[in-house]
Amino acid sequence: MKVLLINGSPHREGCTHTALAEIAAELQKQGVESTEFWIGPAPQGGCLGCGGCAKTGRCVQKDKVNEALELLGEVDGLIVGTPVHYAAASGSVTGFLDRLFYAGSASLRYKPAAAVASARRAGTTAALDQLNKYFTFNQMPLVSSQYWNMVHGTCPDEVRQDAEGLQIMRQLARNMAWMLRCIEAGKAAGVPLPETEEKVRTNFIR
Repeated sequence: MKVLLINGSPHREGCTHTALAEIAAELQKQGVESTEFWIGPAPQGGCLGCGGCAKTGRCVQKDKVNEALELLGEVDGLIVGTPVHYAAASGSVTGFLDRLFYAGSASLRYKPAAAVASARRAGTTAALDQLNKYFTFNQMPLVSSQYWNMVHGTCPDEVRQDAEGLQIMRQLARNMAWMLRCIEAGKAAGVPLPETEEKVRTNFIR
């Protein structure tokens, strides 16, 4: 079992990474592999609405999104970490996820997922609500912890002092490992995936 940890911060080893590293260490204790994917400091543009990914399964913008798409088939779960900018996920995370989910939704469907937010003080719950919408739209089971998935601090050293936040990260990792094992046991027992109807689209203006 393997979990993909997306680091949506422009700082490779900043506060967001510190939270994800706590998760990765606990996942390892639980016998679950993980890999951290850093989207980098370059701005990640939003979707162009061209429809190209529907034909190829890849984004026409040749950047980090396509690198991440190559990893989706290898992982069983997803955790997205973001810094908080104006009570929301960073612009780069938003653009990245818009295109990742348009192009790779089939590879993510039914895989457990969670969001993690890092902030100096506030805006974390709004950012978590924003990111959770990607998962619930795509039929991905949400993994929770004992509190909302957030850490606080202006630098990694301050995040390491957030004892409650780090405990939340460890519990999140344990809950992710538990859910992955439950899904694996269900598959071994022959439990099929849910039946899916052909999607119906109803326009509000007709």
